Amino acid sequence: MPPLQHWLTGANRTVQRWLTAWWRLVHLGAIILVLTLSPSSYSRDNRKVLARHIYLNTAPILMGFTVLCALISLVLTRIVTTTALSYGLSQYALQVVIRVLVLELIPLTAALFVALRCTIPDGAELAELQARGDLEALRRRGIDPVSREVLPRVASGIFSTITLAALSCVVALVVAYLAVYGFRLSGLAAYTRLFGQVFNPAVSLIFLLKTIFFSLAVSLIPMASALYGMAETSTRTSAEMRGLVRMFAVILLIEMASLVGNYY
Repeated sequence: MPPLQHWLTGANRTVQRWLTAWWRLVHLGAIILVLTLSPSSYSRDNRKVLARHIYLNTAPILMGFTVLCALISLVLTRIVTTTALSYGLSQYALQVVIRVLVLELIPLTAALFVALRCTIPDGAELAELQARGDLEALRRRGIDPVSREVLPRVASGIFSTITLAALSCVVALVVAYLAVYGFRLSGLAAYTRLFGQVFNPAVSLIFLLKTIFFSLAVSLIPMASALYGMAETSTRTSAEMRGLVRMFAVILLIEMASLVGNYY
């Protein structure tokens, strides 16, 4: 009995910590939503902080990510079209490119890129502010630290992910067209018709929801780990690892759900 009781106690604590962590994430998301809809969150000082974070999390990486996306689109389009032509399936090549590249790879790549480049460092910076007592100092001065420091980081991560995904999708579609048809307008009608066949209303809705949920995952989870991570574990490194695992798990679940919705 003692070993079994010890195991049950440990399992119960693990489940409680797991449920508490997810509840804190949902709670933070609800707070962020309320603050986003509250006019008091957009005071002059808060607007300056929000604009600075949006600029720093989007402008420096926009050009580099777009060029990288164009190169990947060109290489992938050439590989798929050449392979399809060798098997006599050239009529399906562009549809495969659009489905694989635009529907699946670009939103996922944009989310991971923003997470590694912006939101995870922002979460580490937020954890540092909390460790130094800066957030408590803001609270003593009558300033809501969530509205001043957390909301701008979450909003900038969401904005950056959606912006990169939208712009990269347009670039990928243009590059795919140029790789197949060149600088001719004769294939525009067929290409537009093919795009409409792939992006039917159901697929478009799934694509939009997936991009939004990706942006929420990579923006909220690092901030929740920064604010509550030390309450879950004793070391900052362990808290950051838990946050990373949680974020990648959520991204994987969103991707699996989108695949089921698109192809089943």
